[in-house]
Amino acid sequence: MILGDSLSAGYGVKNDESWPSLLQSRISNKNLKLSVINAGISGDTTSGGLYRLPILLDKHKPKLVILELGGNDGLRGMSINKVIKKNLEAMINMSHEYGAIVVLIGVQLPPNYGKIYSSNFEKMFVDLALKYDLVLVKGSIVEMISSNQMQSDGIHPNQAGHIAIEMEIWRKLKPILETVTD
Repeated sequence: MILGDSLSAGYGVKNDESWPSLLQSRISNKNLKLSVINAGISGDTTSGGLYRLPILLDKHKPKLVILELGGNDGLRGMSINKVIKKNLEAMINMSHEYGAIVVLIGVQLPPNYGKIYSSNFEKMFVDLALKYDLVLVKGSIVEMISSNQMQSDGIHPNQAGHIAIEMEIWRKLKPILETVTD
């Protein structure tokens, strides 16, 4: 199950071009008996995700939770420690208590948010991955921009960007998925 924001919801691309849909296609092509539940909502925050997670856990009973949240909190300049990290930790703990493996997607902010806030924001994902022994999927907005993988807003990936994201997520997920399907 993917708990995310517009990145997971596929903002600006066709549904079948979004990285969750591409991931489901890859999983199906590999004959893995898994379904991707895309619970991505454009504009969602860590607070929204924290509110929605218990219902989603009960409804879908996922073996794996991919957390892709925090970007909208960061774009709003929310407190990293008091809001974003606290909410992500609560979602990690809730998913673990449920028995799900958690994969964390590290989000980068556009460069206009200042070096201190942006670097502390990125470091938060690394710190959480280390603290909870999570697989961390990191991407580079700078690389995506230079590779022409972003929409004109500079925030959302285009079709090529979604392909690149899915490939990186698959690379990190493949060993985990093999244990989940055994």
